[in-house]
This record gives sequence, structure tokens and C-alpha cells, in this order.
Amino acid sequence: MITETTVDGIRTVLAPASGPVTAGLLFRVGRADETLATSGITHLVEHLALYRHGTGDLHYNGATAAAYTHFHVQGTPADVVEYLNGVCAALRDLPMDRLETEKEILRTEAAGRGHGSGHRLPPWRYGAQSYGLTGYAEAGLPRLTAHAVRSWAEQWFTTENAVLWITGDTVPEGLDLTLPSGSARPAPAATSALPTTPAYFIGENGGVLLDAVVARSTPARLFASVLGKELFRELRQKGGWSYTAAADYCPRDADHATVTAVADALPEQQDAVVGGFIDVLAKLRAGRIEHADLKAVRASALAVLDTPDVEAGMLPGRALDLLMGHRALTAEESRAEIEAVTVEDLQRVAREVWDDALMQVPARGVEWAGLTAAPVKSEETAYGRRYGRVDAPDLKLIVGTDAISLSAPNGSVSTVRYADCVLMCSFPDGARHLTGPDGFVVEAEPALFGITAAELAPVDAAVPPAAVVPMPPRDPARIPRPNADRTPAKSPPGPARPPRSWALTVQIWCCFALTAMLALFSAAGTGIELDPVETPDGPDWSLLAVSWSVTAGMAALWIRALRARRRGEG
Repeated sequence: MITETTVDGIRTVLAPASGPVTAGLLFRVGRADETLATSGITHLVEHLALYRHGTGDLHYNGATAAAYTHFHVQGTPADVVEYLNGVCAALRDLPMDRLETEKEILRTEAAGRGHGSGHRLPPWRYGAQSYGLTGYAEAGLPRLTAHAVRSWAEQWFTTENAVLWITGDTVPEGLDLTLPSGSARPAPAATSALPTTPAYFIGENGGVLLDAVVARSTPARLFASVLGKELFRELRQKGGWSYTAAADYCPRDADHATVTAVADALPEQQDAVVGGFIDVLAKLRAGRIEHADLKAVRASALAVLDTPDVEAGMLPGRALDLLMGHRALTAEESRAEIEAVTVEDLQRVAREVWDDALMQVPARGVEWAGLTAAPVKSEETAYGRRYGRVDAPDLKLIVGTDAISLSAPNGSVSTVRYADCVLMCSFPDGARHLTGPDGFVVEAEPALFGITAAELAPVDAAVPPAAVVPMPPRDPARIPRPNADRTPAKSPPGPARPPRSWALTVQIWCCFALTAMLALFSAAGTGIELDPVETPDGPDWSLLAVSWSVTAGMAALWIRALRARRRGEG
């Protein structure tokens, strides 16, 4: 039986178990609470808190997830006390002499860490904010100071924002989990970079990925298992197109969970895998779900509840539910909910998954299946001075007073508004890399666009200081340079000057003047034609139609020129 108590003000859950004592201390803070410019700060606190434990034989570790940080240990009661006391002592007084060293360790860890198959989905769904940050590197590490890290620990690693779980009937003697006082924090609100769902984007690898945010529920958890079975059967066993075909369910916050599905494919099998994947989802949405599959996944879920020390095994999940504010179920309540799930429940979840689906597909789009392409370009273009890339003049960097854009001749454009910028990497060589909340990036490279520090000064002045991360000097070999083979023979040195100003200005004023003259002429002619004294035989409607049509055509040219100026095309 799971019991609840408190230790030094920290909410605590206990359950008896055989074998060594296992314990964990959870804090409601993770990557999704950071900004891109401070990303890595929670992970850094975790590393600093564990440093003093050294290289002993104690089985312990720490982990930083999207919405929580977990310190866990296994051993004797004395081991648990030593570890947890040490973690809390370190959180009260982080070893800041290790700050730069731990930063390097984190960078080394990231360089050696393989990306999971779904690491690209969060930025497409959430942008460069909230849960989307799990898909980005810890870009904020260079700017993090001792003061910032200490303040973060005091703000988030507090008594009220923690939950402790321990396998055992009682709390081991000697625990000292004194922490700063704070408040219990709700899970971070989710952002969105998707105008509509279901949506898709074309990925770099040959596999198919899908995720969808659904309401947390037992039917949704069982649906993920049914989806995995169906994908495996159709794509691997029957089609022979995939080796890995699986699905998973993972709680995100108090009320939502993420269903994820994946299927790999060789290049020659990609179309078959995409089609088969979508067919499986359509089949489940239509309610054509095998009763045998429901029976199998239900039996597997119930079997977990029949294992020895089941309450002890439920402790980490119970602690996380308590931390997130989600209603926790007892073993008996879980059993009842599992047994009550029907095919109709799974069909409802299947439709919920499809309605919120985001798919990564290889090679080509899937509009034919009813999915909409996720945005691959910004909706607006900065208005300002244009700099053509030295070796590709049609590629323009546009530096405006409130935004910066990178515009390609095919119509693709990436724009970051300075006020909304979530990260600007500032390099000593003058480069500025800006990221917007939607994930679009503009890289202003002086060598590529012939732009000077003075011409980028408005960018430095306008971007919020909290978003700026000073970067270390780059290896000269890694600084982007123009491709000499692509440089036009007569291209002038220095920044590419915008060819827009005078020609487009003259066009706008000429069109305006002609439109005004034609409008006056047409109005006068209309007045004459409608005057019964001047035209006793009635108005000449064909003449009036021609006159106003010419006026409208000239007005259209004037409006088109104005729009070109607004887009920075001139």
C-alpha cells in the first residue's frame, strides 16, 4: 500500500518492497521551463548537485527531462540518506568553482549523445519554446554565470516544488532535506508552431514518425500499444518494409500525454511505408480494431499489476503525478479502468490522435491523405536594406529596423522579429545568428553578405539582452566564406547595395500620378455622360467601361509596386 507523508516539508510517498532501498527526489523543473538563451541551466544545476558524490560504488544518477529533474539512488538506508542529504546540501550551496568544467562536460556529453528518432518533432510542433526546447542543443551554456545558476536553483529547487519517493515502510533515519522555501510550480504551458493539424514535414532520414498530443487516459495508453501492434504486423510482418515499427505513450503534464509512432524504411520502400502507416491510422479511426489486440494489451497492462511489490513499482509514477498535479490511481483503480476499455474507446483515441497528428515523412508530401504541410517559411519579410550574398546575389539578407530576413529567389524566406527573438548567438567575428519563437533562423554572416559591424549595430541594439548569448571565437576554418567558384567575375567588393530604391520609387510615383489623372478623367467623363443635357441620347456605357477599366488597371500596377516595396523586393 502506498502511503503519503512529508520529510522536511517535502511531499513524500512510501511503499514496501523487498531488496535494496530505492529512492528518488523529483523537482518540477526541466528543459521546457527554460528559454533557448538559458537552455542547459537545469541540466547544469543537476550536474553541480552531483559533483561531490565522486566515483564511489553507490548506484545513483540524475536526469533532466522536459518538465522535471530526478535524482535517484539504490542501496542501503544509509546509502539513501547519504545521497539525498548530499544532493540537498549541494543545492543549497552549489560548487561554483566547477561551473566552467561542468559546462565543458555537458558539451562533451551532448556531442557523444545520439539523437532519438523523434528528436526533430518537438521543434516543429512547439517551436523554439516550451517543450520544443528538447529538440535543441543547450545553447545557453556559454552565457550562464554563477549568479544566474545559483538564482535558478533557489527559484526552482525548493521544498514546495519537490516530491520524494522511497521504497520502504518508513523514512530512513537521518534525512536532512532542507531546501529554500518556494512554491509548487505547474507544468509549463505548451506553445505551438503549427497553424493547423494534422500536419506533416519532410524529414532528413528515410523513416516515418508521428506524434500527437491527447488527453491523459487509460484508453490512450492502451491505444498506443494497439497502434504499435498494428504497425508491426502491417509494415514488418506482412509488408516486410520496416524493421522497427512501434508506438509509445508518455505523459506530458497533468492533463496531456504524447502518443508517438515510428517506422523505418529503406529508400526503395519509403512510399510503401508511408502508405501503410497512413492506412493503419485510417483503419483504427474507422474502428476496425482487432478484439484480440485489445485483449492482448489489456492482459499485458493487468499483468504489471500482478507483479510482486507492485505498489513500490508504481512509486516513481505516483510521485510524478503528485508533482504534476495529476490524479493518481491506486492499483485497484488502474485495474478497473484497464478492464473497462472498449474498442469504441480506442476508436475515439485514434480519431483524437489523427486530429492532432504531426508526421515526419521522407521525400514527398502527403496532402493526398488530408495532412497540411507545416510552415517552411515565414509569413512576413523584413523591410530594410538588402545585402546580396557575395557568391549568390539572388539570396538576400534584409536588415530592417524591427526584423531581419533571409530571402531566397524561390520565394522561401526566414524572418525573425527582434522583439520576439529567443536567441541571438553573437560571435566575435561579427556574425549574428537569430532564432525566432517559431524556430526560423536567420544567420547574418559578414563574409558571405559583405555586411559590417556598423550595419549590424541596429540588430544588436534591438534584440532583447536576455536573448543574446556571446559565443566563443570560432575556428577560422569553420567561419563560412564565399565559394570562389560561384563568385561573379565582376562582382563589386563590399556589401551588395540594394538595387531597389530609385527605380521602384519612380515607378510608384508615376503609377500614382497616372492613376490620379485617369480617375479624374473618368469621373469627369461619367458626369458628362450621365448629364441629360450633354447627352440627350443617353450615356455611352461602352466608353465609360473602357475608361474605368484603364483606370483600374493603372491602379493595380500602383498597388503592386507598393506591395513590392513593402516586401523589400525592390
